Amino acid sequence: MVENKPGVLARVSGLFARRGYNINSLAVSATENPAVSRMTVVTGGGEAELEQIVKQLGKLIDVIRIDDHTTDDLVEREIALFKIRATAENRNEIMKLSQFFHSQILSITPNEETMIIEITGEEDRIDAFQKTLSKFEVLEMVRTGKIALVRGAQTT
Repeated sequence: MVENKPGVLARVSGLFARRGYNINSLAVSATENPAVSRMTVVTGGGEAELEQIVKQLGKLIDVIRIDDHTTDDLVEREIALFKIRATAENRNEIMKLSQFFHSQILSITPNEETMIIEITGEEDRIDAFQKTLSKFEVLEMVRTGKIALVRGAQTT
């Protein structure tokens, strides 16, 4: 949890860069409190590296609270959008795959032969959908970072 003010994201991401830590996923959003933003950062590394990251983040003045959810029971989600070349010949197959993965077709542009599909879920599900779509011409793809909440009464 960080203060919701300009420059906080730059300071947090700059800390990761200066220390040589990679950010695998980053999502920032407002919370139920307009003065506070939630940053969900996914990074790799061992226990010692994670401990060092937490200590360094704790020194930043705009950081309110840090929670390590490595071992928590979480509900995690990610959103992905795929723009696919959808010709008259393959459009039905793409639609069936979308239905199978419970994704949503947001846009079909027949004259430009494109389709935009949205899928929401855990990282593995989105990876599987992406792999399945690879047999088609994927024109563009964008994925959000993970967002998560701890199950139960514990605050995240």
